Amino acid sequence: MSQQPMDRSATSTLAPALLQAFRETHYRVNTDPADLEPLVLRVGAMSTPLANLHKKYGVDCSAYITACNPWSVSLPDAENASRQENLLRVLRSRSLRWLEGIGQHPDNQWPGEPSVLILGLSLAAAKVLAQDFAQNAFVWSGADARPQLVLLR
Repeated sequence: MSQQPMDRSATSTLAPALLQAFRETHYRVNTDPADLEPLVLRVGAMSTPLANLHKKYGVDCSAYITACNPWSVSLPDAENASRQENLLRVLRSRSLRWLEGIGQHPDNQWPGEPSVLILGLSLAAAKVLAQDFAQNAFVWSGADARPQLVLLR
């Protein structure tokens, strides 16, 4: 049975401009230099490089999550770095596989946020992890390799 995120746009308490920024952000993934295709996830756009990455690692889903800027409140770089390191510790403790990346809107002035693409993380587990790190949203992809914005507030 395929997991599908539910679109909560109509019931979200987030500002429309923030929702739009999440949808327009480029979610970059640092892949192996041997990979020929750069991996930039775009909400709603099927990604052949992501499908290939899922196949390479034998998974059918992934989640793109950051620990930076909880509830979309800008924090100092040092605090964001500490939060991101805590996220990596959690991933290591759970023996999860991930690739680092950076999420950044192509036009606005918000600084890029260090992030991770966690391979094989179920939608339910991704929701819990993102909530644990006080995130408003994250990007999740199922077997169709079509990244979806999952809203938590």
